[in-house]
Amino acid sequence: MQIEQERSVAFLTLGCKVNSYETEAMKKLFSEAGYEIKSFSEKASIYIINTCTVTNMADRKSRQMLHRARKKNPEAVIAAVGCYVQASPEEAKKDMAVDLLIGNNQKSHIVEVIEEYLGHQGKPVLISERAEMKCYEEMNIEDAGEKTRAYLKVQDGCNQFCSYCIIPYVRGQIRSRAKEEVLKEAKHLVEKGYREIVLTGIHLSSYGVDLLGEQNFIKLKGEPLLSLIEAVAELKGLERMRLGSLEPRIITEDFVRELSGIDKVCPHFHLSLQSGSDTILKQMNRKYTKEEYLEGVRLLRKYYDRPAITTDVICGFPGETEELFLETEEFLKTVGFSDVHIFPYSRRKGTKADQMEDQVVEVVKHERSQRLILLGKEMTKAYRESFLSEEQKILLEEELIWEGRAYFTGHNERYIKLLVPKTEKMGSGQLLSCRAEGLLEINGEEVLLAI
Repeated sequence: MQIEQERSVAFLTLGCKVNSYETEAMKKLFSEAGYEIKSFSEKASIYIINTCTVTNMADRKSRQMLHRARKKNPEAVIAAVGCYVQASPEEAKKDMAVDLLIGNNQKSHIVEVIEEYLGHQGKPVLISERAEMKCYEEMNIEDAGEKTRAYLKVQDGCNQFCSYCIIPYVRGQIRSRAKEEVLKEAKHLVEKGYREIVLTGIHLSSYGVDLLGEQNFIKLKGEPLLSLIEAVAELKGLERMRLGSLEPRIITEDFVRELSGIDKVCPHFHLSLQSGSDTILKQMNRKYTKEEYLEGVRLLRKYYDRPAITTDVICGFPGETEELFLETEEFLKTVGFSDVHIFPYSRRKGTKADQMEDQVVEVVKHERSQRLILLGKEMTKAYRESFLSEEQKILLEEELIWEGRAYFTGHNERYIKLLVPKTEKMGSGQLLSCRAEGLLEINGEEVLLAI
């Protein structure tokens, strides 16, 4: 296989924000090694596909993108990286579109692996077993991929083993990033001009469990994560902080009270629900009841004014009858989320749920998903309308032309998107106070129009 002399590399990311972070870290490694970074739409000598395996659709998309890269340049080196490779190594090995397989916790070695391949050919496979994933793989980014908001990975792995989820098997056990390394990178990002940082991880609420031990971690009830948040919030120049998905059980009175005292933390929380039925939650091995979840919501609303509370819900889990589904539907109405992400249950080999009886047929999953999607849109609209005629503080992000007029888009603290008419003084990264006066739909997304 002949490789272009300019040593160019293009990336494509599928899946979560952790994947996005790791792609940016790999870009930095290649840039430092003298490679030209190209967009995925361009012809390059190397293509890196950072794959996802959270659903069957994600697997399919990963394979499609690998084959698309091969079509772009039949002579290129194609590297399949990440979760799909980790979950299905034998399948990936047989794929003629793929030259290299690099699993999780090996991404920091990608430049050396590719250069070794270029010298010796063969089909390298670099995949760690779950038991080997004991140490946090230190990577850092030069650029966050967005103009004003940076996602900062602080944790990897998961020990929860929800019955439907393949992620603990492909991401390994919990590994936490050292606070010193988090602060070092956060400081660098703020110096680069990022005004907002989002702390993210595979199971963010478990930050510190590997550093403290299970029993000590349980006694401290979220203190390691709070301590990290407090330290990052002290950075000068940082205006806002957000948190990735949180486990409902971390939302205790002490945790929320302390968190609400950190002014830079935005009142925007993603609490993963998955089901509003205690019967299904138990089958999912979620380790909390819907009443415990609701208590967490009450605590957030006790300490924050109209916090944005978002969630995920799986429709059609094995054994979900119409009656149990209705429990979920009613529970969503009881909570009143600001946004809901709905997913039909995806059967994954290697998980307990794959072996469960009473699998729900696809047509029923789809019908239930559509019902909840419509309900979610109603809740999102009602939540956004509650801020009409009120002052909003938004972080300007990018320009947008709509109906022939120039605007800036931005988000407020609750992650509501706003559109404000552009003036000469406006610029990306600027904090601006404005008043929301209307609700518009642009490209299928409802946004507040501000003046």
